Amino acid sequence: MLEHVPHWLGSLLHNVRAGHARLAILQDGIVTGAVHGDRRLELSSIAFADGARLPERFTADGEGVSPPLAWRGVPADAVALALIVEDPDAPTPNPLVHAIVWNLPPGDGALPEGAIAADGHGGFDGSDVGRNSYSQEGWLPPDPPTGHGSHDYVFQLFALGEAVPIDVNPGRSDLMEAIRGRVLAAGMLVGTYSRGEEIPIGPVPATPQVV
Repeated sequence: MLEHVPHWLGSLLHNVRAGHARLAILQDGIVTGAVHGDRRLELSSIAFADGARLPERFTADGEGVSPPLAWRGVPADAVALALIVEDPDAPTPNPLVHAIVWNLPPGDGALPEGAIAADGHGGFDGSDVGRNSYSQEGWLPPDPPTGHGSHDYVFQLFALGEAVPIDVNPGRSDLMEAIRGRVLAAGMLVGTYSRGEEIPIGPVPATPQVV
């Protein structure tokens, strides 16, 4: 949708952004002072390095599938994982939600390419893909306005110490209510994307070793 915004309008909106301070991981009561050090999850992707540009394949300019992810360092007392992907640089009041996955199995693991897709009432492993900002299940491909500058796409993973009932296909508010006060560990991975900007050349990420 936003690929149709003309370059001049995207440039005018360059400083209109939701703001990183509104990311889920930074909200009150989500990640407490106790979650640090060995309580930090290591979240990575074989497709892009932290802080590097997302390959076009995962955006609205390509196939639009979700990127592969891997994580490690999940505490032994975790009962589930939750993932939310947000764009704090969107010209909207709050970060644009690109994906939610609820109730991932605890422990070190991974999501293959394209795994964040509509799953109806959930997957066989008990996980459930939630609603993005367009009220659709699945991955919302990055689609920044041309000329608006670089956008961060922030993958945030939370290890939870308590099982919480939640509606099928949860949205952001459902997720936030469910994880508040229950996060044992958290991790973050950032990919970037832009249109009408010089494309940076970033490092090729090392293949993560997930045990």
